[in-house]
Amino acid sequence: MNINRLLAFVGGCFFVTSVFAQEAWPTRPVTMVVPFPPGGVADTVGRPVAEALSRSLGQSVVVENKPGAGGGIGMASVAKSKPDGYTILMALSSISIIPEADKVVGREQSFQLNQLKPIARFTADPTVLVVRADSPWKDYKSFIAAMRTNPGKYNFGSSGNYGTMHVPMEMLKASEKFYMVHIPYTGAGPAIVGLLGGQVDAIATGPSSIVQQIKAGKVRALAHWGDGRLASMPEVPSFKEMGIKIEFSQWAGLFVPSATPEYITNKLREAAKQAATDERVRSVINSAGSPIQYMDAPEFKAYWDKESAQMVDVVRKIGKVE
Repeated sequence: MNINRLLAFVGGCFFVTSVFAQEAWPTRPVTMVVPFPPGGVADTVGRPVAEALSRSLGQSVVVENKPGAGGGIGMASVAKSKPDGYTILMALSSISIIPEADKVVGREQSFQLNQLKPIARFTADPTVLVVRADSPWKDYKSFIAAMRTNPGKYNFGSSGNYGTMHVPMEMLKASEKFYMVHIPYTGAGPAIVGLLGGQVDAIATGPSSIVQQIKAGKVRALAHWGDGRLASMPEVPSFKEMGIKIEFSQWAGLFVPSATPEYITNKLREAAKQAATDERVRSVINSAGSPIQYMDAPEFKAYWDKESAQMVDVVRKIGKVE
């Protein structure tokens, strides 16, 4: 065998081996990190999506709740994990906020955005301002009047400093010039429990994590940070239509470490696309008041880049919070 034939033979073997290796993923269960406790938007979206991914990939996709630091602990764990496709992340829009927030408060960044690669966006909903049903505030007008008259008397709960429940409230406070005490929890679920239990007076959260309590008459929605009326609560006005120029969307999307091989991300993209059209997934998420608003990786990447740049300005305006 001459040298050219030998090289061709070796190259062919390498190609076949490479193709075989690519087709082997996944050969064991995949872990989906949800960086918040059960009961929040990421968990509500993550669990039905994980089940659908399991069916498409032929391996179990197991949800692991890893809360803390407004989602930063779980997000950082995936950003720094081995890029082999066996650790994936269901994140909220706070992923765009946390690296800049770390800089603002003067601590080491837990992760950087370029350490993660977007796969698909599943939902995108404006946060909703919610109070208990037995509160004295029947609408936003009575709420804001009380806040301005009694600065510091009332508080609001969130999923953690600079999280997707904290940032919209800081935007509202700055725009409407009032003061409430911030009580950070480890996620939306505990913050909602705090609201229901009377530990906090208000929260801003995604529709999917609160719509059942609204339907049950336990809480009241006063306004939301969207552009128009929400299908799940059409009677609730947006701040924008009341002349308050603030918007904030709480989306849920799938990410992997940025060095994950393309053949794995392509498989995940295809599985995510199937999940977004899966009737079981759509039924569960729709019933939670958060319809599927799917974006594939290229469109999602452009959307994420634009939002991340906007969030840098928002976080800098909020400044350092304790």
